[in-house]
Amino acid sequence: MPPFSPALVTDLYELTMVQAYFAEGFAGEAVFSLFVRRLPPRRNYLVACGLEDVLAFLETFRFDDAALKYLDSLGRFSAPFLRFLERLRFTGDVYAVPEGTPVFANEPILEIVAPIAEAQLFETFVINQVHLQTLVASKASRIVEAAGRRQVVDFGLRRVHGVDAGLKAARAFHIAGVHATSNVAAGQAYGLRLAGTMAHSYIQAHDDEYAAFRSFARLYPDTVLLVDTYDTLDGVRKVIDLAKALGREFRVSAVRLDSGDLRDLSMQTRRLLDDAGLHSVGIFVSGNLDEEGIAGLIRAGAPIDGFGIGTEMGVSADAPTLDFVYKLVAYEGRGRIKLSPGKSVLPGRKQVYRVERDGVAAHDLLARDDERASGRPLRRKMMEKGTRVADAHASLDAARHLREIEVNRLPDRVRALPPADPPYAVEISAPLAEAAERLRQQYARPRPAPAPPR
Repeated sequence: MPPFSPALVTDLYELTMVQAYFAEGFAGEAVFSLFVRRLPPRRNYLVACGLEDVLAFLETFRFDDAALKYLDSLGRFSAPFLRFLERLRFTGDVYAVPEGTPVFANEPILEIVAPIAEAQLFETFVINQVHLQTLVASKASRIVEAAGRRQVVDFGLRRVHGVDAGLKAARAFHIAGVHATSNVAAGQAYGLRLAGTMAHSYIQAHDDEYAAFRSFARLYPDTVLLVDTYDTLDGVRKVIDLAKALGREFRVSAVRLDSGDLRDLSMQTRRLLDDAGLHSVGIFVSGNLDEEGIAGLIRAGAPIDGFGIGTEMGVSADAPTLDFVYKLVAYEGRGRIKLSPGKSVLPGRKQVYRVERDGVAAHDLLARDDERASGRPLRRKMMEKGTRVADAHASLDAARHLREIEVNRLPDRVRALPPADPPYAVEISAPLAEAAERLRQQYARPRPAPAPPR
């Protein structure tokens, strides 16, 4: 990867707008809100993720010498503006829902309150980080829910869209409840549990499948043996033969099926293992599975103990993007809106209240930040004057635990795989609706044409 300056992970128009603000003397406090306009058809909820990377970036943000030299070479930016960028640090506040929180359309996942140049500049990075991790955490949460108490292992690194995406995805999967990853770099970076044993090439490299099993089990006694390279059931029988040969030294924990009719093969494999007295040897399956495939296998009674999930989870294949936007909602204490069809924006800072009955979420209320409303507030202050507050230092495991608790509070129809009927409701408070309507009338009112020049 060629070297680059982190401060330049932005779109050009962010910098040109910031220079325009600088030239016009715009330095007032702005509020930008990050939210998803609408959920994909096969998502009943999203799992907020990626906040940690945003906070870390904001805390250390600066334009280094290489960034300033490159911007100067473009010939687009004035010397006074480049000196302004050299001194620029993030000095604002961040409000957000904690990672692992289920969220819905139009709810602010994150709001930045800062001088307008600072808040504007971070749009690209904020969307980039929160979009990816929320996208894949939401997919992974569906897969974990479909698997029930069975293990789910991340096999997605080789097909995700780049190394950075692979690392961030593994992190998001952990928050979503995935049990382990094959991604060794993510294990180092985040302390994640690693899992993985062999590929078909190891079997193929040996002249005899049984010899391959025997050699691998001697080196790694507590392992999973891949049995479908040639004939799946014949491979299982060879594992049984190995158990007989090794006796008490046999410690293989599971066999892995990676192709074919996984329902029938898992049932036949279970019978063969049980008939041989190998009740403790589990069955692990992989092979282009998603949540629907997992649910179908479980409904059919397939005796499967764990799933390896790769591409479908790694790229969120059925819904590969979310309609994330980062919009100005207030400037210098006044609400700002947008009236574009299908792209409207609610003004001002906001709080999300989760209204629950008997421990189950009934609906959410989107309200003005200065309202007192019923329900449990979800959004918290995460940064103040450019520094993280104590509550913002949640661990990965804490975020994982929060997701489990919060998803368990959702109604069954929302946790289920099919589209929720009716969808989970997000209501808008009367004061927020009234504020939006006042601004709508103000900006929608035709303005008189300027008088013609004399």
